[in-house]
Amino acid sequence: MADMLSKSRKAKTVSNVLSATKLSTRNNALAEIAHMLNANKQAIFNANKKDIARSEIEGIAMPMIKRLKFDESKLQAVIDSINTLIQLPDPLNHVQINRALSEGLDLTRISCPIGVLGIIFESRPDALVQISTLCLKSGNCALLKGGSEASLTNRVLFDIINQASVYAGLPQGWLALMENRDDVKAMLSLDKYIDLIIPRGSNEFVKYIMNNSNIPVLGHADGICHVYVDSYDDIDTAVAVCVDSKAQYVAVCNAAETLLVNEKAAKVFLPALKKEMDRANVKLLGCKKTCSIIDIEYANDGDWDTEYLDYIMSVKIVSSTDEAIVHINQHGSGHTDTVLTTDEETANIFINLVDSSSVMVNASTRFSDGYRYGLGAEVGVSTGKIHARGPMGMEGLLIYKYIVKGQNHIVADFQSGKKKYTHIDSPKIY
Repeated sequence: MADMLSKSRKAKTVSNVLSATKLSTRNNALAEIAHMLNANKQAIFNANKKDIARSEIEGIAMPMIKRLKFDESKLQAVIDSINTLIQLPDPLNHVQINRALSEGLDLTRISCPIGVLGIIFESRPDALVQISTLCLKSGNCALLKGGSEASLTNRVLFDIINQASVYAGLPQGWLALMENRDDVKAMLSLDKYIDLIIPRGSNEFVKYIMNNSNIPVLGHADGICHVYVDSYDDIDTAVAVCVDSKAQYVAVCNAAETLLVNEKAAKVFLPALKKEMDRANVKLLGCKKTCSIIDIEYANDGDWDTEYLDYIMSVKIVSSTDEAIVHINQHGSGHTDTVLTTDEETANIFINLVDSSSVMVNASTRFSDGYRYGLGAEVGVSTGKIHARGPMGMEGLLIYKYIVKGQNHIVADFQSGKKKYTHIDSPKIY
């Protein structure tokens, strides 16, 4: 508790210093981090191999091992995301409202960091880099707690990022790493120092955090994503989107877990789909109608509510787009859902009625990602509807403040009628 208290108190102390840093200082720090990650890559890979070896002995499932792996491609991906962040404009001090309340009395609203973020994330070490660099660019201090499976990799990555950023001029203590479960419990009680908690994990875990803290919580939970096949021009390309949505990387929240197929397309589409899913080593589970067309195991009621994060996909035949939408809204997690269709009206109905943070037409669910959306990276995907929704990049890490400048104005003059409000807006300055 004492260590957690010390780290959070330090972060709160330096948060205003970090928020006032120049864009050039933050960008230089990002560039230094990218350079030092590449320069120390062998140390990162060595630590990661030890984490993987330990996890394999402990019997962690293979898809989660894949998530844990940090190799050349993962390193290059995080460096690319850092370079994208550097190219993005400064998110701080944007004028969102510019209003003359009265003569000589002016109101502006400007963007600013949230402050100190407590972020609890899963075993992916690349998430530590993405989260840290997003917080840096947006002027937020970060208290990080990664999965124990990646403890050695996380420690090396944290040391590199912390040392590089401080060397580039950021205040010591803007970033801290927690490495045991007791730190999470301690974090929940530190509402004096922590402004927002962002947990990434199961719905049960997110609910636990919400129920045991007075700190605002922005939950990132399950990703039960759907592909609905309505109609298609080319069966091969439609199948390819389904396979990509499921099998391109199964252990992530934007991988599709359920496939819905319109009954008009099912007899032709499903055999072609099974052939390609077999090649991708994806096990299909189906409703009774599906099992009458292709030889697969039956899905049970719980499968429609399951995030597999594995080479498993449930398949259901539906009679209409309306039935597909009802199923998605009932069983989905509000993350990402896509429709494959040649009909524009069907696409528009799907867009308007599916209640998810990302709704797609003729595209893989795997595009639902902060880097792919041009956000630089993401701290996670918010399926809620307050403050931030969808892939949470820099915009989701910002809040705003109101600034009023006057010339010794007093409310009494307006109450008496001596002065009047004008409320004239000038163009916003973004």
